Amino acid sequence: MNAHLSPDRLKAVGPLPAGHPTVKIGKIGVLLTNLGTPDGTDYWPMRRYLKEFLSDRRVIETPRALWWPLLNLIILQTRPQKKGKDYASIWNKERDESFLKTITRSQAEKLAAMNLNDKIVVDWAMRYGNPSIKSRLQALQDQGCDRILLVPLYPQYAAATTATACDKTFEALMQMRWQPTLRVAPPYHDDPIYIESMVTSLKKGLAELDFEPEVILATFHGVPKEYLMKGDPYHCQCVKTWRLMREAMGLSPDKFMMSFQSRFGPAEWLKPYTDETVEALAKKGVKKLALIAPGFSSDCLETLEELDGENREIFEHNGGEQFAYIKCLNDSDEGMAVIRGVVERELMGWI
Repeated sequence: MNAHLSPDRLKAVGPLPAGHPTVKIGKIGVLLTNLGTPDGTDYWPMRRYLKEFLSDRRVIETPRALWWPLLNLIILQTRPQKKGKDYASIWNKERDESFLKTITRSQAEKLAAMNLNDKIVVDWAMRYGNPSIKSRLQALQDQGCDRILLVPLYPQYAAATTATACDKTFEALMQMRWQPTLRVAPPYHDDPIYIESMVTSLKKGLAELDFEPEVILATFHGVPKEYLMKGDPYHCQCVKTWRLMREAMGLSPDKFMMSFQSRFGPAEWLKPYTDETVEALAKKGVKKLALIAPGFSSDCLETLEELDGENREIFEHNGGEQFAYIKCLNDSDEGMAVIRGVVERELMGWI
């Protein structure tokens, strides 16, 4: 039940002026956040989404004087059409939304259904697009949440993902008269529950195939190499996730490989690149390949279209014969075990 300021508390602060609003307190909010999604696949929804995303100084660190004309005069004139077609190819037509939105909503609903504590209110938000972090923070506070746990659904920390979700949250808090107390869940790249769930999910996915892969490739979203050189821990955390999964699977580095995908622009990004690795494996004679994306908590454009679409074509075009993409944890039992484990650990002392 939502709690209200008690009569004793009201007396302590003195008589309240007429028309003073009733304030709800005593609840704990859990806000799951993911990267974001456009509201539609047409030009203007895609342009709004891309402009918000590519204007973030943590995502693109190029000086504004160079980046701003390039973004507004070239990229936002052409890229919305191309990315709109990509999104349309994997769009959830039944709900008229991206699968990232569908899955993130389901993760929040399943977490809420676990009834962790009657004080907890679960919600979800996107860093770019809708529902916005600001709107859902306000919704949680309106329901009486004076303490909020922010859970960025990124196993590995990067300034361009986890940090920017925190930035947007802090920006929203700056505009609140009465700020809720905030906690932020840390990255969980080496959490035993996460590693166990990834390995279990991988084994289940492999068991459903009608072939045995010669190589399994763990592919993580890339970032410019410059970010690593500036001190971003993302690369190191990806490597540790890959190593722990490989060891748990009992596979050698040449049988369970790793790479980085989704590079953008002319700068050097983290290597090896996924598309080049897939092409090289096919040309080397590998006929059976499976890909898994441990850095994504939910399937999205980068997995459904880029990995299962583009990289499948690259593999088959260069001599590969059997290709499989193993789905993300999503809202599976394994995926929800990870989210629940992180939330329960980070709420210690509050419940």
